Amino acid sequence: MDGDTLYTIGELARRTGLPVRTIRFYSDSGVVPPTDRSPAGYRLYDIAAATRLDLVRTLRDLGIDLDTVRRVLTREVTVGDVAAAHAEALDVQIRTLRLRRAVLRAVAKRGSAPEEVQLMHKLAKLSDEERNRIITGFIDETFAGLEVNPAFAAKMRATLPELPDDPSPEQVDAWVELAELVGDPGFRASVRRMAEFQAEESARGAAQEGWPGLTEITVEKASAAIAAGIDPVSDAARPVVDDLAAAYADAFGEQDGPEFRARLLHRLEVGSDRRAERYWQLLAVINGWPVPPSLVPVFEWFIAALRR
Repeated sequence: MDGDTLYTIGELARRTGLPVRTIRFYSDSGVVPPTDRSPAGYRLYDIAAATRLDLVRTLRDLGIDLDTVRRVLTREVTVGDVAAAHAEALDVQIRTLRLRRAVLRAVAKRGSAPEEVQLMHKLAKLSDEERNRIITGFIDETFAGLEVNPAFAAKMRATLPELPDDPSPEQVDAWVELAELVGDPGFRASVRRMAEFQAEESARGAAQEGWPGLTEITVEKASAAIAAGIDPVSDAARPVVDDLAAAYADAFGEQDGPEFRARLLHRLEVGSDRRAERYWQLLAVINGWPVPPSLVPVFEWFIAALRR
């Protein structure tokens, strides 16, 4: 464009690719006023007006409203300030869209009913703080008034769900399941019983240090028995039970025998709720951590064998 040349609205439309009605609207709004008018009253625009029109189009394409565009052009605000504000707004929109996409994919995978779709969408939209309040509320109720192992309580409070900005359908699915799980009165009661039992054990000075090693031994021996097809209520399970009971008695500083095995069975039964293990697996999925292998089968085998 020549700096001294004036262009009609039609010529400006052809050069910029914008519809005449759009340029006329910007002109009437005072955003891109005409430079002059022809003797017949037609609007004429110079190169400065054309450049201004290009800027308006760019800002509008970026989603900036017309009032803000006008403030940029009159230098009430800078382009940088406007860009930063709109980038933040877009971040929120992008996160929302990603969540919606993940929810829809999870819904498609689940074949959810309308009520469940509503719940999933509501839960997925929660902020990190709101999600954490759901979990910490569950933990507070579970441990209220109990002197539980401080290390375990700290682990529970430190391990919270952190749904990423771009979650996978599996992560959304896991979060919905976790929220439903901690809201289940039956699960809350079960975990409360575990916490009460642990508090009682701590109060009477029962050893806790041996548990990690005992878990490894139980997994090793019970897994081997399961792999060998040994029925936990069969005579073939007796040597395995004897070895495990002896290991537990040694770790607790007690003597193996019927009374000890009865207490051990009660201890294992209190902590054997499959949902407790599921709680940690769901947290791992949500936070993108490796999901620990299930220990439920081996402990259920040991419990069944001890009952016999």
